[in-house]
Amino acid sequence: MQHFDAIWYNVNLATMDPDRDGPYGVISNAVLAVKDGLIAYCGPRAELPAYDALATPAYDGQGGWLLPGFIDCHTHLVYAGSRANEFEMRLNGATYQQIAESGGGIQSTVAATRAASAEELFVLAKDRLNSLLAQGVTTVEIKSGYGLSLESERKILQVARLLEEHHPVTVKTTFLGAHALPVEYRGNSDGYLDLVVETMLPQLQQEGLIDAVDVFCEGIGFSVAQSRRLFSKAQALGLPVKAHAEQLSSLGGASLVAEFGGLSADHIEYLTEADVQAMAQARTVAVLLPGAYYFLRETKMPPIDLLRQYQVPIAVSTDLNPGTSPLCNLPLMLNMACTLFRLTPAEALAGVTRHAATALGLSDRGMLKTGLRADLALFQISQPAELCYQFGVNPLKQLVVGGQTVPLASRT
Repeated sequence: MQHFDAIWYNVNLATMDPDRDGPYGVISNAVLAVKDGLIAYCGPRAELPAYDALATPAYDGQGGWLLPGFIDCHTHLVYAGSRANEFEMRLNGATYQQIAESGGGIQSTVAATRAASAEELFVLAKDRLNSLLAQGVTTVEIKSGYGLSLESERKILQVARLLEEHHPVTVKTTFLGAHALPVEYRGNSDGYLDLVVETMLPQLQQEGLIDAVDVFCEGIGFSVAQSRRLFSKAQALGLPVKAHAEQLSSLGGASLVAEFGGLSADHIEYLTEADVQAMAQARTVAVLLPGAYYFLRETKMPPIDLLRQYQVPIAVSTDLNPGTSPLCNLPLMLNMACTLFRLTPAEALAGVTRHAATALGLSDRGMLKTGLRADLALFQISQPAELCYQFGVNPLKQLVVGGQTVPLASRT
C-alpha cells in the first residue's frame, strides 16, 4: 500500500508535459498525490494505487484545474523609489534626454536603492513578491543591477536571499552588475567593467549570492566584446550566463549567449535568423517580456514565427522593474503574450511553466510529472486558456509549494 502526504482529487491536470497528448498535456478526472515534497502520482483516478486513505489529507478540487506553479524567470524585484514622475513627464512631452538631465532614468533608481537600507528594500520587495505568490507564482528570478557598486549589489542580492528564507517560494539570484554605468564611471565603461569582472563578480560569487550572470548588451549598455569578457569570467567561475539582448537593436548579444551555452536571451525584439539558429542549437531559451514592449509602446515584435520554426523554447516573464515594466502581474503577461505577440494560450502557459524553468536552469519543476517538485496551483477555471483570456479576477484557489499548502494569509 502506498503512503502519500496528500492527494488532490476531482481535478483536471494541465501537466504541461510535452510527452503527453495535446498542447496542455491534459489528464481529465485526475488525481495528484504528493510524497516528501515531490509528485508521487499524477494520472487518472481509476489508476491510483491503493493508499492509506485514513491517514492522508485529501483535497477536493471541485472540478478545477491543477497546473505547475508559475515561474517568473526575469524580474528586477528588489529596488527602491518610483519612476511615476517620469511616466507623467513623458506623457507631457518630455524626451528621454530631458528626463535623464533632470536626474531621472535608471540613475534615479540606483540613487534610491543605494540610499535604502536592507530592511527598507526587504519591506518593499516582500509586497511585490506576495503579489506574485497570490497569482500562483512559486519560483522567481531576482536580478541585481540597481546598486552598481560592490556594497549595493551585495545588499540587493542579500535581500533576495532573505526573501526566500521568509517566503514559501524559490528565489534564483542573477548578478546584473553590468546593467548601466554608475555616475562615478560616466564615460569610462571599460573601467567600470574592470570593477564588475575583477572585483564584484568573484567576490559576490564567493559569498554564495549568485546563481547566474546577466548583462545589458545594447548600444546604451555594454558591447558584445565587453559582454564576452564578462561571460568568460562567469564561465571560469562556473556560473551560467544570460543577457538582455536585441531589445533596441541587433548587436549579436543573443548569439553570444548561445556561444557560451547560456540559459536565455531576453527581450529579443531584434533577433535575426542567425541568432535564432544559434539559440536553437544551444537550447538557449527566448524570454519574451511583453510588459516592457507594452509600457515603452514598442512596435518591433520579436520574431515569433522564426522561434517556432527553429523550435526555440519560449518563456514569458514580467520584467518587473520601476522604469520600463512596473507591472507586478504574471497573468497580465499571459494575456499580453497572446494579444501583443500572438502566442497561443498553450505556448504562453508553457512560457511561465516548463520553459521558464529551463530559462533558470531548473529541471525539477515546470510540469506535473512523477518525481518532479510538487509546486502546484489550483485554479477554478473551465479550461486552461481561461488563464490567458481573462485577468483582474483571480481564480487561484490553492497554492502548494514543495508539497506544502500555502495559507491565504501568506499570499496577501
